[in-house]
Amino acid sequence: MPELPEVETIRRDLAAPLLGRRIERVRVYHDDLVLGGSSRQTFQRNVRGRYFGTVARRAKYLLFPLHDDASHQGPPARIMRVQLRMSGQFAIGPTRPDTDDFRHPGLDLRLDDGQTLFYDDVRRLGGFDLLRPSEWLAVENRLGPEPLENGFTVAGFRAVLAPLRAPIKNVLLDQKRLAGVGNIYASEALFRAGIDPRRPAGSLSSEEVGRLRRAVRAVLRAALRKAGTTIKDYRAVNGQSGSFQNELRVYGREDAPCRTCETPVTRLVQAGRSTFFCSRCQSD
Repeated sequence: MPELPEVETIRRDLAAPLLGRRIERVRVYHDDLVLGGSSRQTFQRNVRGRYFGTVARRAKYLLFPLHDDASHQGPPARIMRVQLRMSGQFAIGPTRPDTDDFRHPGLDLRLDDGQTLFYDDVRRLGGFDLLRPSEWLAVENRLGPEPLENGFTVAGFRAVLAPLRAPIKNVLLDQKRLAGVGNIYASEALFRAGIDPRRPAGSLSSEEVGRLRRAVRAVLRAALRKAGTTIKDYRAVNGQSGSFQNELRVYGREDAPCRTCETPVTRLVQAGRSTFFCSRCQSD
């Protein structure tokens, strides 16, 4: 599933071409693309004729504010929330991309400048829903802090972790505790911080929490500079791949030598997800 760097890369790619554009036509190809119990006919009716505001991101969600007028000022009438899941991808242009990895149409939004926003999803795991601003606020209030914002402090992070006995890797994946971090960047951050992923979250000292906070922020920023990590399905807008996969230190490198000490990288399963770490560099 795309994590913070991937979703933020897509947001940046779409922000300028969509801002202020009117949606002239809407086509939803599959009923299950519309989430939240709404029909695709209702979804299409509520999207058509509205104007895009500034594309946003919160955690792993991509958010499209939809306004009733071209000024796109003030609260939007609806917020179109997108969950990309494993293989959702966007393209924008006059025609649908004619490539092998963009042949599973999910949604088309025809814009007033002749361009179309295309959504494709080979696995059909992603989806769209429409929320009123108050509904989105209720969702947002259940999410943890954004790790790249100033509000993500050592003291605040320590307060979150202190009462928890769950493994620190599992806690990093909990979007109610920390928003936007997933499996790849949790493993990478723990390696950079030199912390065993099996450690109970509450056992980390203040110094270790500070190290982990710095590592989380550093790895997310590094991935953003490389437009994210493309291991299999992820693509940015118009089919562009990320390149951070070339800089991964432990993730996906089971039995390969650690880039620091040459100890074979270990893989274990935590909460149904693969964790990769160096038993030497991340020893207690």
